Amino acid sequence: MALTIDTKLKLNSGYEIPQLGFGVYQTPPSETARCVTEAIQAGYAHIDSAAYYRNEAACAEAIRSFSRGNIFFTTKIMPYTLGYESVQSQIDRMLKETGLGYLDLVLIHAPYGGSAKRKESWKALVEAVEAGKVRSIGVSNYGVAHLDELEKHIAELEEERGGKGKGGVISVGQWEIHPWCPRDDIVEWCKKRNIAVEAYCPLVQGNRWGEPIVKKLAEKHGKSEAQILIRWSLQKGLVPLPKSVTPERIAANAQVYDFELTDEDMESLDTGVYEHVSWDPTTAPLKD
Repeated sequence: MALTIDTKLKLNSGYEIPQLGFGVYQTPPSETARCVTEAIQAGYAHIDSAAYYRNEAACAEAIRSFSRGNIFFTTKIMPYTLGYESVQSQIDRMLKETGLGYLDLVLIHAPYGGSAKRKESWKALVEAVEAGKVRSIGVSNYGVAHLDELEKHIAELEEERGGKGKGGVISVGQWEIHPWCPRDDIVEWCKKRNIAVEAYCPLVQGNRWGEPIVKKLAEKHGKSEAQILIRWSLQKGLVPLPKSVTPERIAANAQVYDFELTDEDMESLDTGVYEHVSWDPTTAPLKD
C-alpha cells in the first residue's frame, strides 16, 4: 500500500482511521484550538485527545471550524475512574462538552481498577456504540494479560447479552511505541486480530535526538530526525500520534510521504532496547 497523508486503515468496527494522527497531550487548553487548527490545515485528519488532557473542548472548537465528517476525533476514559455508570456519564459529558454529535473513537485509557471494573467499562462502551454515541472503541496501555482478559470479557458479554457482537469489538489499541520501546508482543497480538495499533510518544519526547543511527538516516534522506521516526511508525503499519505546539514542526511532521526507509534502514532501527519515556500501565496487575 502506497502511503499518503490520506492513507486510512479499516477498523474492525467498519469505520476507517487516518493513519497519521495529531496528539495533544500536555498541550495547554489555551493553545489547543490553535494547534489543532494548524494541524488540520497541514493535512492531519485525526486528532487524539483524552479526558485526562483537559483539552477535549478546545480540540472540538477547532474541529467544528472544518467539515466534521472529515476529522477523526479520539478521546479516552479518565484513568482510575472505571466502572459502568462512570463511563456512561463520561461519554455523555464528552458529547456535551465537544458538541461534535458523536465520538469517532473512545479508549479505556489504562487498565486500572480491577477485572470487574474493566468489564463494566467495556460494556458501557459497547452500549455507547449501540446508541450511536461512539463509532469505535478500544483500549490504551493494556498489557497482553489485560488483552487476553478483555477477549474473555467480550465472550462473557455475548453470552450474557444474548448474541454474537453483543460483546463489542476491539478496533484500536494505543501504546507508547518507538524504536526503543517497540512492544513486539502487543503489536503481534493486535495484528493477529486486525486491531489498529496507535503509537504515542513516536518522537520519544525528544529524548533521542542526536542518536547516531537516527541522525545518519536523517542525513541520508535529507529529513529531520522527527520525520525519520514518524516514517518508521508508518512503515511498521502503526498509527503515529506526533505532537507539537510549534507551527513549523506541526507542518514538518506531516511531510513524511515523499521518501521511504529501505528494509536496511528499518532493520537498523531494531534497537533491541525496551525503555519507555512515559508511564507504563501495561505492567499493572490483573487484580488491583
